[in-house]
Amino acid sequence: MTSARAIRTVHTVAALRAQVNRWRAAGERIALVPTMGALHAGHVALMDAARETADRIIVSIFVNPTQFAPTEDLSRYPRTLEADLQKAGSAGVELAFVPDVDEMYPDGFCTTVSLRGPALGLETAFRPTHFAGVATVVAKLLIQAMPDVALFGEKDYQQLQVIIRLARDLDLPVEVVGVPTVREADGLALSSRNVYLSAAERAAAPALYRALMAAAFRIGREATTADAVEEARAAIIGAGFELDYVEARHAETLAPIASSMEGPIRLLVAARIGSTRLIDNIPV
Repeated sequence: MTSARAIRTVHTVAALRAQVNRWRAAGERIALVPTMGALHAGHVALMDAARETADRIIVSIFVNPTQFAPTEDLSRYPRTLEADLQKAGSAGVELAFVPDVDEMYPDGFCTTVSLRGPALGLETAFRPTHFAGVATVVAKLLIQAMPDVALFGEKDYQQLQVIIRLARDLDLPVEVVGVPTVREADGLALSSRNVYLSAAERAAAPALYRALMAAAFRIGREATTADAVEEARAAIIGAGFELDYVEARHAETLAPIASSMEGPIRLLVAARIGSTRLIDNIPV
């Protein structure tokens, strides 16, 4: 366990860059962990991974309004800043960047990042404006902090692939690193939205992971991807979920695939139970 550090909090891009410039002048390597707060063990795993590759860690905490659709839970999204700062400090983070909306999107802001490639399909079919909001805010954070490395969880796998493509296409001088999903003992992927689950919903939620694992096992035993995905679909619906999608995609491009011979596979799922939407994914 990393010993707690005195964490400094800044709220402006100017203050963020001033600190980054001091670290750069000292020849130190900098990592950025972008978050929307409500930090849990999955976020701490990102900070731990950052400590292995960098001298200094910045955590950004910003609930980004542009990635929420009008029907989504922006107002309900948990905000636990004091606890977040304590967790980040205990993980050895030196700096928290906590901007307000006006700092990130000042009057007259009118620029967004347009996406194709790995942004097409899956989440986009249900949240068509989501990745434009994600890509725009992440591009801003990477430009504002100019880290050597930025770390993102694999739980949001499509988001991770979008950001990898974004950094590559825009020639941003940053290494984007994916960190494996952190799970509860029963397999449920950690998420800030898990707090919305009732006791009964929480008990049913691990069915998503079990269905993905069963599908991966079947594909590994030479079942067709279509048959394995269809069985996963039936299992998820049978567990009481309203399914948005469960699909086998190419692990790097996220293009649809028809056969395990077409490249490395990632199984991805999104489904609702009660009022909570959960996502998950695993490699095959």
